[in-house]
Amino acid sequence: MAVTAAILGGLPAGEARAANGAYAVDAADIGEAGSCKVESWLSSASNTDFAAVANPSCVVNPFQPVELSMFTSRARSDGEWGTTIQPKAKTNIMPTGVGKLGFSIYAGGSFDALTGENLTAFAVVPATFRLNETMRINVNGGWLWDRSVDRHYLAYGIGFDWKFTETLQWTIEAFGQAGQSDTPSVIQPRFQTGVRYRPNEIFSVDLIYGRNISGESANWITLGTTIRFPVPDGKPARERTGHL
Repeated sequence: MAVTAAILGGLPAGEARAANGAYAVDAADIGEAGSCKVESWLSSASNTDFAAVANPSCVVNPFQPVELSMFTSRARSDGEWGTTIQPKAKTNIMPTGVGKLGFSIYAGGSFDALTGENLTAFAVVPATFRLNETMRINVNGGWLWDRSVDRHYLAYGIGFDWKFTETLQWTIEAFGQAGQSDTPSVIQPRFQTGVRYRPNEIFSVDLIYGRNISGESANWITLGTTIRFPVPDGKPARERTGHL
């Protein structure tokens, strides 16, 4: 959720985020070929900024499994509304495992749904190291091009996931983008922590607290859900490795 570089529509064009549900730091894993899911969330900030996001995705297998997603956001920033759409493709390069470092790569771009203006392009490498079957560390690094001001940034992120019961998972993460900007808040680090409740293989819900998510030094509360659909053989959709 490298920063895994998803763009919150309506927020400044250079803002980097991810697609691990409502979290910003992505894991290297992807789902089984044929599986699909719909991630959605509502985020509200103490400075009155707001975002509503839907991110449907499916895994296809043209030559190896590739996750295709279409992040769509309707957001308010400084009293102005905007709608952003971001297509993205992600594939696994090296599978993860306990005591083993795995890698993926994803790339995409975003554009303004109302004007058609191309806003960003990005490419990110998520890496995951599994400490055991219930804990993992995710590290993201990549490139983000803010086309509206023709600026290039280093996108970064680090996160920790811990499944501490059969149904509850805790996540903490820091992320952002480094580079030159006329607006200092654009390159300030961001922070999120939250709890995921997953009672079964199909559904999960997240409650997340964030700081400085849009670069405006505000506090954010996010409520997110994920609905997973089974692969064609009817088996539950799950990540390609591990229990998280």
